[in-house]
Amino acid sequence: MEVTLSENDRLDFVLKKFRRRIAKAGLFQDLKRKRFYESRSARRRRKDKAAARRKVKSARHREQF
Repeated sequence: MEVTLSENDRLDFVLKKFRRRIAKAGLFQDLKRKRFYESRSARRRRKDKAAARRKVKSARHREQF
């Protein structure tokens, strides 16, 4: 992850941009998930729950239109 900075950029804005890029890339979630060992069955359960949430969300989105 790289953020270019010019001479007149303030450090807090550059850090904010860097944090946004890391969050958008999903690195924080990846680090949290890999911090501890997760068994195959737990990984499958987590992925199944995420798929169910996406399915409900897409169904709710389709109802609006």
